[in-house]
Amino acid sequence: MDDIFKKIGNKITLSQKIERRIEAAIRDKKLPIGAKLPTERELCESFGVSRTALREALRRLSARGLIEITKGSGMRVKGLNIKDAISSLNLYYDLQFDRNLIVQFIEVRKIFEPQIVKLACQQRTENDLQEIAANLKSFAECNPDDTQLESDLDNKFHLLVAKASHNPIIQVTMEPIYTLLPRMRNLIYSNIDGEKLITLGYHTKIYEAIKAKNGEGAFLEAVNHLQHSTENYYKYLHNTIL
Repeated sequence: MDDIFKKIGNKITLSQKIERRIEAAIRDKKLPIGAKLPTERELCESFGVSRTALREALRRLSARGLIEITKGSGMRVKGLNIKDAISSLNLYYDLQFDRNLIVQFIEVRKIFEPQIVKLACQQRTENDLQEIAANLKSFAECNPDDTQLESDLDNKFHLLVAKASHNPIIQVTMEPIYTLLPRMRNLIYSNIDGEKLITLGYHTKIYEAIKAKNGEGAFLEAVNHLQHSTENYYKYLHNTIL
């Protein structure tokens, strides 16, 4: 690993150079997940830098989830997981939440969700079916005055269907979008009589199609559900959020 920790040379923005070099070594798998990094003293000597510059670089790498620093145990390369990726996107979307982002969400859902439910028909397990069925039951029994819970359960249905695809890329892509949807949906439930029953009907049909492994049927029900939801978003949210 001598080529990883060689001297930096140019002392301009040293901490950034250190950070980028260690990050590159992690990306190139020269430092695999779980690998223990040299001590601070050894790194300072290898890079030819001060402890101040090194610690700033290590702090940023730790904040980004690339390394884990444990007192008494040293530093190790930390593997980023799905939750880390989703958390970062959640923060980004939350900070960017505006009219344009909502319109983009709608467009993405109309493109991807019908294909996601179709894949879920092929990949779903019995455990997936049980979780979706439990969600439908909770949604049906939810207090009609608790619009926030209804929105959360509506959101969870779509998360469970995405999970049933057993494709981690789908989960990373869609979960941050679904996480923000209750901010819109609770307004819909507050403004439209009977919307809960309509949503429950769509969800039940999608579930039944997934259970029967009817990909085309699930696809069509998802298209219809999204078309209905899109009309509601533009009709009832235009003057408030959009």
